[in-house]
Amino acid sequence: MRRLPVLFAPAIAAFIAVPAAAQELGARTQSPESMAAEMRRSSPEQEIAEIAAAADAHPFGTVQNPIRVGGPEGEHAYLGHLRCPDGSQPRIGGRSTAGVGAYGSIVGAYEVSCGGATARIAFDMYHEEHVETRAPAGFSYAP
Repeated sequence: MRRLPVLFAPAIAAFIAVPAAAQELGARTQSPESMAAEMRRSSPEQEIAEIAAAADAHPFGTVQNPIRVGGPEGEHAYLGHLRCPDGSQPRIGGRSTAGVGAYGSIVGAYEVSCGGATARIAFDMYHEEHVETRAPAGFSYAP
């Protein structure tokens, strides 16, 4: 039988050793209510509202303040309502990944062209419940 090297003996002993002041198995250290209060101090809706308020400090449609939609269908529907300054529909380029957005999820971006001007508009598609009707600077949203 092979022996463990002497270097590992203290680490194994520490892993197996039981602390002298160990609590009784199953003893409650904290109430479930106080644990829940520490984990989330606000409701999910309030948390999203706080993130949205912080994101509004950045230009709308950027990675730091992406347009919130529900899935790829939401992106396409939003782009269908987007209008150039002259009221025409913009040309929509391909979708690319733009990194992690303000809400902590991966953001996608489209190249959107009006005449000779091109803008990159970022979307966060993980907001099924949110319906956005604002438009990024230089564009309008047609109902």
